[in-house]
Amino acid sequence: MTDTNDAKATDSNLRTSGDPLERIESGVRGYAKLFPAVFDRAVGSTLTSEDGRQWIDFFCGAGSLNYGHNNPAAKQALLDYISRDGIQHSLDTVTAAKVEFVETFEELILRPRGLDYRIQFTGPTGTNAVEAAIKLAKQKTSRSHVIAFTNAYHGHSLGSLALTGNRFYHSEFYGSRNNVTHLPYDGYSVGVDSARLLAKMLEDSSSGIPIPAAIILETVQGEGGVNVASDQWLCEIASICRHHGIVLVIDDIQVGNGRTGKFFSFEHAGIKPDVVCLSKSIGGGLPMSIVLIDPEMDVWKPGQHTGTFRGNNLAFVAAAAVLKNWADPNFESEIQNRSEVIQTKLSSIQDRYSHHEFDVRGRGMIWGLDVADGTLARTVIDDCFANGLLMEASGAEDQVLKIMPALTIPTALLKHGLDIFGQAIDRAIDRAINNNADAKDSSTSNASPAMPSLEWPADVTGIPMPGSMTSQ
Repeated sequence: MTDTNDAKATDSNLRTSGDPLERIESGVRGYAKLFPAVFDRAVGSTLTSEDGRQWIDFFCGAGSLNYGHNNPAAKQALLDYISRDGIQHSLDTVTAAKVEFVETFEELILRPRGLDYRIQFTGPTGTNAVEAAIKLAKQKTSRSHVIAFTNAYHGHSLGSLALTGNRFYHSEFYGSRNNVTHLPYDGYSVGVDSARLLAKMLEDSSSGIPIPAAIILETVQGEGGVNVASDQWLCEIASICRHHGIVLVIDDIQVGNGRTGKFFSFEHAGIKPDVVCLSKSIGGGLPMSIVLIDPEMDVWKPGQHTGTFRGNNLAFVAAAAVLKNWADPNFESEIQNRSEVIQTKLSSIQDRYSHHEFDVRGRGMIWGLDVADGTLARTVIDDCFANGLLMEASGAEDQVLKIMPALTIPTALLKHGLDIFGQAIDRAIDRAINNNADAKDSSTSNASPAMPSLEWPADVTGIPMPGSMTSQ
């Protein structure tokens, strides 16, 4: 039997090392290894650990905290609601909290944009919304096929995994891709008009692709590498869907809720999807997921799609509070101002290292710096973490450094975080250059040695990057 004092000492050491749960929690964890700390408090765009360290947050709960940690309006609304013993769990029954959320959402979001969607409350995560949307599209059209796109990410339940692009999730032991075809996303292959390709394949009865029930896409592929679809491409896809009677589903789970500068990411293109999936930040930091359905699409019968936690009243309360940001006529322009700060900084880094051919892409408050190397990206992330900045990478090889702060981050704090990021890039590049110089000097071959490849220093922790497609 283990001595009690020894056990306490072990627990204390683990807590100090930043991972007191490693001994008991499943190995499925990823972010706990990427961010080795015991976080304790968070306000706005900063987090604090138990031992007093602080970080600026460019990770934003994988897109769930667009309005910041412990948003003051949401916090006060929740305290008031709980103190009066407001109902917490209600399935799909009508509650005062639900009514307030729906009325606020309709008044501040739907009506000003001329939208008449019906609202379906699903289980609390994004993948629940995707599953419901695809099920509804199949029921509406009496078809079974779905078209998704390269580098897509739509969730981790089996139906959503089939839509996700990463081939790992299509292994026979893990998931299935039955009745799903992946076609090139906008810009996937230079010189290829993938919308025109899609149109031709749907017109050709011998293309091997049936007319699908739905086409599902993200207007900006966050987990896929911050790939931004052009407005023209989105309009062409919407036109193809109308022509063939295909349900257009926009997955706005990560890049909706203001992330691209407007509440819905598809507003930039001026299209109206048949179905929209929302989650993450719609709950004001609490679990919540909804599907917006064109009235003609709402063919559900009672009980055809259910979920125990589709009535999270605490999330309704927080959501109604943070939605009031959209009553401020200056809110969108403030997002755009912050967006320009990020773009300017990333462009300056790109120019400084032009010989590396880094790529900058993004929109609103989601930006990516593609450094073309996952190991380099991890080195930068670890350096940022050590110096007070929380961020992650995305893309097929985790090679895209992802900048995704809260929409409400103070400009001074945003600039400070970007400075930390820029300095981490500089140090990573310097280390790579020094390593290559050392490798060249140590060569003792009489033959003329080949130029050493540019190898970024391996992460000293030996911890793998958590799968960038794990957070929906």
